[in-house]
Amino acid sequence: MVKNNNQYVNREISWLWFNERVLQESADKNVPLIERLRFLGIFSNNLDEFFKVRYATVKRIVEAGKTGKSVLGGEKAKDLLEEITNIVIEQQTKSLAILRKIEHELESKNIFILKETELNESQKEYAKAYFLKEVSPQLMTIILNELTRFPTLKDTAAYLAVKLVIRSIDSKKEKRYALIEIPKGIDRFVVLPDEGDKSFIIILDDLIRYCLDNIFTMFDYESISAHMIKITRDAELDIDNDLSKSFIEKISSSVEHRKIGDPVRFVYDKSIGKDTLTFLKEKMNIEDTDSVIPGGRYHNRRDYLGFPSLGRKDLLYNKITPLPVKGLTIEGSILESIAKKDYLQYTPYHTFTYILKFLREAALDPKVRTIKITVYRLASNSQIAASLINAVKNGKQVTVQIELQARFDEQANIEYAEQLQAEGVKLIFGVPGLKVHSKICLIEREEGNEIRRYGFISTGNFNESTARIYTDYTLFTAHVPILKELNKVFDFFETTYKINKYKHLIVSPHYTKNAFIKLIDVEIANALLGKEAYIKIKMNSFTSYKMVDKLYEASRAGVKIQLIIRGICCLIPGVKGMSENIEAISVVDKFLEHTRLFAFANGGNPKVYISSADWMTRNLDYRVEVGCPIYDEDIKKELMDTFEICWKDNMKARVFNEKQDNAYRKTSTPKIRSQFATYEYYANKQES
Repeated sequence: MVKNNNQYVNREISWLWFNERVLQESADKNVPLIERLRFLGIFSNNLDEFFKVRYATVKRIVEAGKTGKSVLGGEKAKDLLEEITNIVIEQQTKSLAILRKIEHELESKNIFILKETELNESQKEYAKAYFLKEVSPQLMTIILNELTRFPTLKDTAAYLAVKLVIRSIDSKKEKRYALIEIPKGIDRFVVLPDEGDKSFIIILDDLIRYCLDNIFTMFDYESISAHMIKITRDAELDIDNDLSKSFIEKISSSVEHRKIGDPVRFVYDKSIGKDTLTFLKEKMNIEDTDSVIPGGRYHNRRDYLGFPSLGRKDLLYNKITPLPVKGLTIEGSILESIAKKDYLQYTPYHTFTYILKFLREAALDPKVRTIKITVYRLASNSQIAASLINAVKNGKQVTVQIELQARFDEQANIEYAEQLQAEGVKLIFGVPGLKVHSKICLIEREEGNEIRRYGFISTGNFNESTARIYTDYTLFTAHVPILKELNKVFDFFETTYKINKYKHLIVSPHYTKNAFIKLIDVEIANALLGKEAYIKIKMNSFTSYKMVDKLYEASRAGVKIQLIIRGICCLIPGVKGMSENIEAISVVDKFLEHTRLFAFANGGNPKVYISSADWMTRNLDYRVEVGCPIYDEDIKKELMDTFEICWKDNMKARVFNEKQDNAYRKTSTPKIRSQFATYEYYANKQES
């Protein structure tokens, strides 16, 4: 798997091995049974997005007649496509085997997922009634034979490909083909009536299969079969240059055009008839050179994310109660607390309420004059947006930098932009050629004869939904120099030709790469002098070859480097003469690890930063990102403590190595499951 003289791992291959770690969770008996099904859903959803974005990008390189070696870590694009397809087929096969095991274990817990051929008489009656009332009115069925133009299949929608063999007087058999789109407005898992202590579920696909006769009653057929297919389309946005259109109009048009993007993957039930498959591929102009992947009976297994709980708390994770941040009030004035000292919120261990409290208080406080905030992904019914609108109604000047090109949230952000604009919020639509990925907020408050600033800087989105499952840091501060520089970032959004200088913040695209290189150089110099030298980093992904090379240089100088990388990691640790002083792990567990932390020994006076940026080329060079130093010694210790807890994980940590085999880290007892231990750390902090 390792390419380019064993210096780097290809990023697409590394991403697939990250998704393998997600798949491992679905097979892990330490994970509650229904949660394991949901990890299968995450695995499938991740794979859909991978093909829409990453695979589609490599495919475009091939179609342009280029090798792509310079951007693909030394691997030819054509070879990479083949390697991806082979890995995905292997992973899909593995996921089907895991699904069968889970279904068998569910039966031992009195939960039965029935096929259409397994229904008893009362269940048949229920299924038929449910179909007529709920499903049939939403069903879209298309007879294909006579169509001169094959219908455009929706991206990642699931379809049943139906073959009817029509009765005829002569021996010649007439075949008719049809497509049934599985309705998205109905739960994929239909819960049938309980029988005693037994629960029964039928997947919507099978319920439709059971009712095929009701759908095709006008045909005199002697046999009928239905097999699942789905198609994945290129999700790249092609933004036109029409100067007469607003930016919102351009993004809206591009999102609409995405619906007919080029197909990049065709998945089908491997038990489908050869004649049906040939008919479909010919009609859809699908070549064998495309990513054609045989799968199981059911596709869109991302729907397992919504598998019903059935009241079985014994088969689910115990819900945690988010803790308060010690010393930070929820009932009194949060601004008064922040005026005295900095505070760190670490969701989901801490409650997300503090961000909401901060904005609500700012919206009502008569002394607050302005609120500035960046928006990347909001919840579907966002209290953040409601608070900003409330602030406008109370006479505050509210400025929102909203990123309309947040992938797969474009439409939601367009709708929020229109809503906020209609209420009088001043909107900024980013910087030409750059995405704004920073997570920052700044308010200005009149205190006496001066204006005082308060703000927060985060590693994650201001989204109350994802805050329940994503781990993220948010620093609340009234630190004057930091907030003065934060204001410069907002100025840059409006005056993009003016490049500001920063003494405290680390800001992309102009400074992040060089700032971190300088910090690494200090560690290299100290290591060569025999002083303590270390680098501790926690990120989502690590793909910048320049930064990989810099850590290799630091390793050769003797700097001890610890990396916790959830997803892609192009660096290969533990290689003699190249990276022997680097260790790297990935933690995949109940929560999605999303924090970004950077710590440097700095000759005995450690420097610690949180940031919205991973070390990826896009974050370093093509996005506006903000990294923030931690000056409060208590918070600095807290961050290092929780890093160490994560580093000692020996239940959910996988080791990065030359083999790329996702081996679980094995260390001596006691057993440490870092996410559970981190919650315990904060619970003990409250008691102390």
